Amino acid sequence: MASQSARDVPLLIRSVNASAERRISPSWSVAQLRAKLEPITGVPPSCQKLTLRLPGHEEVVIEAQDEEVTQLAQWNLQAYAEIHVKDLRPPSALTNLTDTSAVPKYTMPASTYASLPATVLAWKKSQKLGRFDPSLPEHEAQKIQGLWDEIGARGIRLKRRCRLGSEDTRRGTVAYVGEVEEIPGKGPWIGVELDEPVGKNDGSVGGKRYFSCGDNRGVFVRPERVELGDWGLLMEEDDEDLEEL
Repeated sequence: MASQSARDVPLLIRSVNASAERRISPSWSVAQLRAKLEPITGVPPSCQKLTLRLPGHEEVVIEAQDEEVTQLAQWNLQAYAEIHVKDLRPPSALTNLTDTSAVPKYTMPASTYASLPATVLAWKKSQKLGRFDPSLPEHEAQKIQGLWDEIGARGIRLKRRCRLGSEDTRRGTVAYVGEVEEIPGKGPWIGVELDEPVGKNDGSVGGKRYFSCGDNRGVFVRPERVELGDWGLLMEEDDEDLEEL
């Protein structure tokens, strides 16, 4: 192969876990190149298969019988050609450099974060937003009272028939009206015993029972999801449909 001058050549280094540009000297030996590629690719020199890729040319493997003395000038190094580094180790011996699950993560203590001046939390404090709004308790009380007012105005009470969110397949009977401490969010919830097992629970939440029903026949929703009406039992309507066949 034609020899090159000793001037450094910019080459692109590619591997499964790395992509970088480096200046390579044709005066380096193959062994020197392998050693310099290890910190870039994570592949030990003895496990590297080096391939030189030039536009319009077939791939050329970079290897020699005596790699300690064989210089890279023996190969046609051109600017921005690619050297591909293949890891010859078996899959069981490969290190997954992209898996960060086992890497220790730093978690800033809440007290430290709260003491920092230039954070979203500090800005919310200065602007009196969210939980730092002095009128927040009043707003929450108004919201909760609004839910109770809606329940009273619409006549949502125990044993009333209903369906949820206009879904005709989710009919049921009101079985509970009140607070549910185990669900995030203050204010009253409506517990519904559904006709079919398309719910979330059996009338209990977090080990506390609010009403009793079969598995997956219970659900808790806000008042706006409840549509009252003289909805018949789904099972009875299915029987009527069978009689008409």
